[in-house]
Amino acid sequence: MNILIKPIITEKATADAEVNNRYGFVVNSKANKVEIKKAVEATYGVSVEKVRTMNVRPDRRVRYTKSGIQTGKTNAYKKAIVQVAEGDTIDFYENI
Repeated sequence: MNILIKPIITEKATADAEVNNRYGFVVNSKANKVEIKKAVEATYGVSVEKVRTMNVRPDRRVRYTKSGIQTGKTNAYKKAIVQVAEGDTIDFYENI
């Protein structure tokens, strides 16, 4: 089971990483906090202090078109905010 799917790279997540040493990841929906902690430590070689998780609900949309009402939704996913130890950093751009 692949735990870490992709990092979250937004303005808010980047500011949180610079100020509070917290990084965001999209993770497998069946992964728990212990598995996420082990995966981040093994992948990036940092020591994790705290893991917070949240389930992001899908956004539903309704569009009124010429052919009728079109309904749809985005995918639901699980997000993890990982706080690493003081002095440790994760560089997402090192493999580019």
